[in-house]
This record gives sequence, structure tokens and C-alpha cells, in this order.
Amino acid sequence: MFTGIIETIGRIVRVERAEDSLRMRINAPEVMKDAHHGDSIAINGVCLTVTDFDSEGFWADVMQVTLDYSTLGQAGEGARVNVERAMSHQSRFGGHIVQGHVDGTATLESRTPSENWEIFRFVLEDPALAKYVVKKGSISINGTSLTVAEAAALDATSAWFEVSLIPTTMEDTMLGDLQAGDQVNIECDVLAKYVERLSGAN
Repeated sequence: MFTGIIETIGRIVRVERAEDSLRMRINAPEVMKDAHHGDSIAINGVCLTVTDFDSEGFWADVMQVTLDYSTLGQAGEGARVNVERAMSHQSRFGGHIVQGHVDGTATLESRTPSENWEIFRFVLEDPALAKYVVKKGSISINGTSLTVAEAAALDATSAWFEVSLIPTTMEDTMLGDLQAGDQVNIECDVLAKYVERLSGAN
């Protein structure tokens, strides 16, 4: 489990593609000092398993289902990525419950600057996810725990939502790199999904 508080920005330095999977090397020396084989590390919000590592970074295998639901298949060598290790029992829970199980993707529609923050508007690729996105609720964008500032009505023609990012978030994560048209990984609040399931909603 993760908190959505990004620890560092890493870099993809090698991608080895197969027919229905890929193998990826991520350099992030800041999080490798206590790494072990089999550890979980989230890369842009996707929980990956450490298969091999050294002091500079680690390798992970990415299966087809992950490629289908996330942007990792589009990520090339040299790309900057958000990195967070799985939380420990001693960690402060500064964000929200993030599983690293991406629900889908969204596209950045616009960035609107303000004096002390910037408004990012995203459009969900799968409109069915819109029911889990509520104003003042939590959402994970490329693994970053954020609060939804505004969201379209469920009967709107476009399944958009907005988040307001302060300069620190844009500097300490790769979200500041995003431009209109870029895709991101989205994980909706797991509590909303469990409530729906338990209530028998369709």
C-alpha cells in the first residue's frame, strides 16, 4: 500500500519489450538504500515488483494487463517518473490509501495558471470512472495523492475533473512536466469502489 506522497523523481533508463510484456529499468538512487528483491515500488502510480536492483535503481516486469490500464507502455527511455516505496508501519499517512492498482488513464486538457497555484483539467478516458470522482474527494494522478477541486456532473458530455497544484507539487513530482494532450495514470479512491460493491450498485 502507498500514500500518494511522492518520494523522488526517477528516470526510466532501459525498456526491453516483448510481445505481451516489457522489462523496465528505473534509476532512483534515493529509494534504493533499503531495497530488497520482491519489494513493491510505485512508478507513476503503478505498483511494480523489484526483480533485480543495485544502488542506482531496479528492474521490474510489466505484464499485459498493466500495459492495458496504464501509460507505462508508452513510457520511453529517458522519461521522468514519480517514485514511491510501499509505506512502512512507521510512515506518516500524509496522503490517502493508494494501492498502485491503476483504474485507467486520463488526458490533460488544459493548464490554467493562477498567482499561487495552477489548475489542471483532465478528461477520463473511461467515462465509467466518473462516478468515483467527487469534488473534495481523493484521487491519485501518476501516483500523486490529490484533492479533486471540481468535477463534471455525471450526465455531462465530458467526464472531466480538475485539481489545483501548488508549486511544490509541480516541482517535487513529474506533474509539472505535463502538457495538454499528455496521458496520466488514474487510481480512484478504493473506498468508493468498495461502497459501490457492498451496496449492490450497478
